[in-house]
Amino acid sequence: MAVTLGDLARRLRELIAALDRRKPRAGNVSEAAIAQDAAVLREKAVNRLAELGDQTTSAPDDPPGRVS
Repeated sequence: MAVTLGDLARRLRELIAALDRRKPRAGNVSEAAIAQDAAVLREKAVNRLAELGDQTTSAPDDPPGRVS
């Protein structure tokens, strides 16, 4: 099933928002590692969202709606 660029962008924005809402859990011995993983995942999502924006503005001749 093909995913449209718009759908992928929406899902990435939802992921970023969910990561931003996440609150650290005091007393959890793994919290530092979880927070670090969340920060890395958020950065990757933000970067991918920027790449999608670049794709939609720099490649107008490409067929819309396809993500490889």
